[in-house]
Amino acid sequence: MLVLIWLVGGAIGGPYFGKVGEVSTNDQSTFLPASAESTQVQNRTADFLGEDSIPAVVVITGEDGKKLTAAQLEKLADLPDTLAATKGVNGDVSPPIPSDDEEAVQMFVPLDSSGDIDDVVGELRTELKDKIPDGTTAWVTGPAGFSADLVNGFLGIDGTLLLTALIAVFVILIIVYRSPLLPVLVLLSSMFALCVALLVVWWLAKAGVFVLNGQVQGILFILVIGAATDYALLFVARFREAIGSGLNRWNATTTAWKGAFEPILASGGTVIAGLLCLLLSDLATNKALGPIASIGIAFAMLSALTFLPAMLALAGRAAFWPFPPKRDDTSHVVPHDLDAPVKGFWPRSAKLVAKHFRIVWIVTTVVLLAGALGVTQLKADGVATSDLVLGASQARDGQAKLAEHFPGGSGSPAYVIVPQDDVADAVTAIEKISGIEAVAASSKDASSGQATVEVKDGKPVYTAPGPPGQDAPTPTVRDGDVLLVLTLSDTADSDAAKKTIADLRGSLTRELGSGTALVGGTTAVDVDTIATSEHDRELIIPIVLVVILIILMLLLRAIVAPVLLIISTVLSFLTALGVSALVFNHILDFPGADPAVPLYGFVFLVALGVDYNIFLMSRVREESRTHGTRPGILRGLVSTGGVITSAGLVLAATFAALGVIPIMFLAQIAFIVAFGVLVDTFIVRSLLIPALMYDIGRFIWWPNAMSKKHVDEHAVAGGLVLREREDAARAGATEQGVPAPGTGLRRDRRRS
Repeated sequence: MLVLIWLVGGAIGGPYFGKVGEVSTNDQSTFLPASAESTQVQNRTADFLGEDSIPAVVVITGEDGKKLTAAQLEKLADLPDTLAATKGVNGDVSPPIPSDDEEAVQMFVPLDSSGDIDDVVGELRTELKDKIPDGTTAWVTGPAGFSADLVNGFLGIDGTLLLTALIAVFVILIIVYRSPLLPVLVLLSSMFALCVALLVVWWLAKAGVFVLNGQVQGILFILVIGAATDYALLFVARFREAIGSGLNRWNATTTAWKGAFEPILASGGTVIAGLLCLLLSDLATNKALGPIASIGIAFAMLSALTFLPAMLALAGRAAFWPFPPKRDDTSHVVPHDLDAPVKGFWPRSAKLVAKHFRIVWIVTTVVLLAGALGVTQLKADGVATSDLVLGASQARDGQAKLAEHFPGGSGSPAYVIVPQDDVADAVTAIEKISGIEAVAASSKDASSGQATVEVKDGKPVYTAPGPPGQDAPTPTVRDGDVLLVLTLSDTADSDAAKKTIADLRGSLTRELGSGTALVGGTTAVDVDTIATSEHDRELIIPIVLVVILIILMLLLRAIVAPVLLIISTVLSFLTALGVSALVFNHILDFPGADPAVPLYGFVFLVALGVDYNIFLMSRVREESRTHGTRPGILRGLVSTGGVITSAGLVLAATFAALGVIPIMFLAQIAFIVAFGVLVDTFIVRSLLIPALMYDIGRFIWWPNAMSKKHVDEHAVAGGLVLREREDAARAGATEQGVPAPGTGLRRDRRRS
């Protein structure tokens, strides 16, 4: 019945992979809170301009820097009518505006913002290729051009990204299990979880509960595949132990479910708690990622605890064919004699930890701290819109050409909404700011829709652009306000343009008072987005740490161990971020990073890193109750080492798959999380944590009773006794067999 329910859910949810575009948007202005200044301007620009549109800028140049000929200009004069007839163009196309050097022309094409911008821009580019004169080249750039390139960059999410992630996971599972059937069952578990999660997310996005965009969609796919596979690996490890102990498939399933239920539930619950902290964000895209990713994690847990157990119960030992678990397998045996040879990688690791615990945790800490020093070189204060898309971008190339021949801000103006009575003071304040090429006012009386404005004798004077002698236009007034249109000297997404907007806001506040004038436009959206992202980062990161620390304390019923686990996870994150900064700056040559990149990296690495903490420490706690803390640490390391390593490889591979999408943000997240997971898996969880916990001993459980109760730590076989040094010291014991400082465990034969 469980299998049938999941089959139905997968069949219904599967087709929604091709429908995500219906409920997603990549318009950055829609992600800002309503209180943002640029959002307030965005909501009112249609009142002045008469239509809700997004501008595309067409720039056409002669070849090899030659001036445009009269014949070429004559043919270009007919182009606006052709472009205006394109479906999705919302209004009149401006006539060709020649540059001062006569080598280029530009045209402004308003596109319906509610349509498919990428499709319309694609049509414009096709039309231009066929209609421009010989000897000229055309580009479509501006806000619409960049939006189209960004949408095209996300096109591979449904196919390329998912296929890459699944292939990577399948290869790893084949190597881990050496079985053709088990990897298929695990991947089916992951895919069904993703299908059902996507079905729920799609309907919630359609209902307007949250904003869905390309980067959130890509992260959802990767997170569900990675997390569901991790949880499946934990269950399979327990099932393999049970089958290897001689239980039949039904009893083995029950035993495995009881052993895996608590750590899977705790791990998933911790990740969900960390993700839901993103609801505190002011950015809609961050706020949406919290519940969307949490839905995915919830179905990943549910699939690992229902569908996979049902399939393994049906398959039994055949799931591991042709290498079923053997009852005499000794790869999980904890080494009790430090001088005796041991079999298996993880028993050798445990032997290393027991014999040299203090050296191990000190050396690994120093290595991690060295990597963390690179954080000082991280440039996470925002990147230009033109740098978001990796690889070819016609909008980026067109913007470069536009900046060669026209003011950099052409086609992406800044808007200022100011009371009509304060226009003169506003223009005076604007003129004090360098970086502004021209000031105009929105006007229906002017053929271009704009009237040049300047101040004479303390009053605003409006003139029509073009030949002199035309009637003086009047500005459009809405609710007592006027819309001023500013052309910036620098490209709209440059640091210089952002500084101009910041200076402009400061000047208007000083001249008119706070809140009198509102500054918006493309550059203002970038400025507000960066400021909001930085605020979110400073607010959410401490809250995530506190929430996860509390959950770990409740789960482990202790204080010391959770604090150490959180510190190690933060150190692992800083190392990943530091190394990533060096790679971004000196190898990949990225110009910087979005402020949200460290936040996303932190949430994923800390929340998912805690997964491995829980896998390890829940087993350590279980073993410590019977064998004592130090033997429990070694037993927990050996028992979970294989599954944690496999899970880490899977998660790193799935996040690395994000790199196939040519979007800088996703490429950076891919490297940070993939590298961080590997560091967490092979260094922190395998060496640092076990060695540090082993050194501290039973005090890690303080104030739990386990930190106070003396436990004789006897070996199960071989007549060997394991005992913690500080336990013996507190008891005043000096008997033979107690480990000397720094030697870990020793052998002591007991009389039979």
